[in-house]
Amino acid sequence: MTKLLLKNIKTLVQVRKNAPAKLSGKEMSELPCIDNAWMACEDGVIVDFGSMDDFPGITDWKGLEVIDCSGKLVFPSYADSHTHIVYAGNREGEFADRIKGLSYEEIANKGGGILNSAELLNKTSEDELYVQSLQRFKEVIELGTGAIEIKSGYGLSVEGELKMLRVIKRLKDLNWIPVKATFLGAHAVPKQFKDNKQGYIDLIINQMLPAIAKEKLADFIDVFCEKGYFTAEETKLILEAGFKYGLVGKVHAEQMSHSSGIKTAVECKAISVDHLEFCNDADIEILKKSDTMPTILPGAAFFLNLPLPPARKMIDAGLPVAFASDYNPGSSPSGNLNFALSMACVQYRLTPEEAINSVTINSAYAMNLSDEVGSITVGKRANFFITKSINSYSFIPYSFANFLIESVYTNGMKFNSR
Repeated sequence: MTKLLLKNIKTLVQVRKNAPAKLSGKEMSELPCIDNAWMACEDGVIVDFGSMDDFPGITDWKGLEVIDCSGKLVFPSYADSHTHIVYAGNREGEFADRIKGLSYEEIANKGGGILNSAELLNKTSEDELYVQSLQRFKEVIELGTGAIEIKSGYGLSVEGELKMLRVIKRLKDLNWIPVKATFLGAHAVPKQFKDNKQGYIDLIINQMLPAIAKEKLADFIDVFCEKGYFTAEETKLILEAGFKYGLVGKVHAEQMSHSSGIKTAVECKAISVDHLEFCNDADIEILKKSDTMPTILPGAAFFLNLPLPPARKMIDAGLPVAFASDYNPGSSPSGNLNFALSMACVQYRLTPEEAINSVTINSAYAMNLSDEVGSITVGKRANFFITKSINSYSFIPYSFANFLIESVYTNGMKFNSR
């Protein structure tokens, strides 16, 4: 691979000699940077960095690509720990329904929501699903995402879930960025099991999980723990079944109501618990005694006009917090983590430093990728982006909805949608 040298970097952001797995409480306000910096990459990893004042002499220029970053910042790429980017079609019609006053639950009850996506997906071939998903995959990388988790959950059948997970594997096999696959068969109860939820849970446990394990298609297992979907007891049952196949737990929790999803996630040692709009003080105390990463999905709360999760209170209580996009067709049709940074600061009252930590180090932790991405650290992947000429790292959340990334690098090579 090409040797790469970035020089005259205005600010090299999120520099960690020994990067922690996660940052909690007051630690989240610390964002180490080097002004007037350089960074060297080789064979797809970061090999060194420092101040231009101490720039070493280069004796071997053979094969070395040099990039002058004068006036520009360099960030480690974002880690998006919660997405649903493998889906068919879209649900823009439901967008109009919500504007007219229908709730997410009302839309679901009339055949919309997750079941609508499931119907579309099961009518779509694997190859067509891959083509649609590949475009979204390229899109989020160009927006600065350098590691991603992708969930199934729109198949709701053995064939549909396997189809989704195979598409996720095809994206992973491109080797552009790290991809983690999550089995979310317990996303909703399909129409044919409307009066037999236990029958569907049995299908997940006895047929889906063995088939997924046989093909080694998933890293995590997730459950939508919510009124009208899966109870805390059912969530625990499904997670424990996944553990037997080596799948680490995640939970959609406390999004539309309080359903004891956080408590269940912690009891099951889930790596993350996501959404949290109805997280309460007792939940925060439970999280403080765990290694589970609370993950906020600001796009969903914004798009559905839900109460905001108490991210500020969590950090002030000493917890770590991650932010992710929840990119999906129904409740968060965007994978732009630059905008998520703005929402983290403006709506949730995080400082720019806390917000950047939430989408880098902490979100990497929520995917078991702390050793690969999330910071500028020797030995980690050379997945980073170079900004346009801007004043400081705070300018990205400040200048909301503006595109400030000039170029993206994955595995030490410029990404150009190939």
